[in-house]
Amino acid sequence: MRRRQFITLLGGVAPWPLAVQAQQAAIPVVAFVNGGVADASAGRVAAFRKGLSESGYVEGQNVKVEYHWLEGHYDRIPALVADLVRRGVAVIATPANPQVALAAKAVTSSVPIVFGVGEDPVRLGLVASLAKPGGNATGINFFNSEVAAKRLGLLHELVPRAARVAVLVNPGDPASIGILRDVEEAARLLGLQILVFNAGTSAEIDTAFAAIARQRANALFVAGDVFFNSRRVQLVTLAARDRLPASYASREYVEAGGLMNYATSLLDMFRQVGVYTGSIIKGTKPADLPVMQASKFEFLINLQTAKALGIEVPPTLLARADEVIE
Repeated sequence: MRRRQFITLLGGVAPWPLAVQAQQAAIPVVAFVNGGVADASAGRVAAFRKGLSESGYVEGQNVKVEYHWLEGHYDRIPALVADLVRRGVAVIATPANPQVALAAKAVTSSVPIVFGVGEDPVRLGLVASLAKPGGNATGINFFNSEVAAKRLGLLHELVPRAARVAVLVNPGDPASIGILRDVEEAARLLGLQILVFNAGTSAEIDTAFAAIARQRANALFVAGDVFFNSRRVQLVTLAARDRLPASYASREYVEAGGLMNYATSLLDMFRQVGVYTGSIIKGTKPADLPVMQASKFEFLINLQTAKALGIEVPPTLLARADEVIE
């Protein structure tokens, strides 16, 4: 090949990769930050992607999603958020992680934040009001703490003789304060004794169950927490080993063999976070998107687990369940 032909060939080919690079650079980048682990969150990620698609965005085609899994290590949040803000991602989407939303809100007023929180986002300081969030954050309130009292009441109906209830919380989750407040108030009205145990790692969960056994708790209430959800098999297995009737914060526990749950649909919340994320990419300002309040609640009972524990589920409770696993 002559030198002139070679140069001409290079000249004709070179613009193509540059054009592709420019096209790729134009694709918005969404940072999806979650406190759990990837392997245990496939259903929730699928729900988030579904929400994105409802807004016209398909991962890998016209939007890129970076997944950041904290695996319960909340101390990673400040450095991670600082890096995301420095790089100017299009949106920080953080369903079920108020810590991330609060950290991002503290360091940026320009990068949009879409949250899913179980507590009142106004009280947390994330938004000015539900109807008019103001600023750069909006999202969904899924009433994690508010439904805690209802969940304890249902557990009491199922095992009325369980007077000493162990409550397992993750001290690294700010929502645990509100959950404990509501559970303690509900326990007082029901005449139950509450025993609080903390766990933020897999090893601490094992330690907490050993302490629960020593203190002879009659039942277990597992607070809603994204890290706990990622360890749901461990939690359900330990509860079965110790023959503890237990109430959990999402349907995944019951599907894994847990006894019961009552909560808002977290899968629907993840989908809604995806919808809002897509809307913001299109150009809607977070300040113009009112905070949504979850309206879909789920009450599940696992009859196989109840039978293994020697519990007879009252027909009135079965009639109120949205789903019964037999």
